[in-house]
Amino acid sequence: MNIKKMTTCAVIAAAYAALSLLLAPISYGNIQIRVSEALTILPFVAPYTAAGLFVGCVLANLLNPLGINLLDVVFGSLATLLAALLTARCKNRWLASIPPVVLNAIIVGGVLAYTSASGPAFWPTWTVFGLEVGAGQLAACVIGGQALLSLLRASGLAGRLRQ
Repeated sequence: MNIKKMTTCAVIAAAYAALSLLLAPISYGNIQIRVSEALTILPFVAPYTAAGLFVGCVLANLLNPLGINLLDVVFGSLATLLAALLTARCKNRWLASIPPVVLNAIIVGGVLAYTSASGPAFWPTWTVFGLEVGAGQLAACVIGGQALLSLLRASGLAGRLRQ
């Protein structure tokens, strides 16, 4: 990875963390719309950006104003990384928004349920939290991500990211 790509990843990481923290009231918890997740469309254009998304998510989860949840730091950040890597492999712009929605609904929903419920209450809690996280991800990744992709293409920045 060259200096330009590393710098781009650093900017993406900073933007992801800053957006998450700036919009903290809606970025954390089981009912969330983490607007910064719109950035998960970037690997569709430039696969190397997955690294910046991962670092940004780690930072956002470590700086969570509701308190550090180490499971979320590890598994939530890994969900974003895996989603970014799968997004990079997508051939269709609309399908590129799906990995972050599905993986975060399952993984982050599971982490939140695990820290909130035990015994027989775990499974229904996971289902509810997964649907809540997934709905927020749908808004951020499909609506926000596709709008971001359109802006990047219209401005010519999508081509510059690929270089």
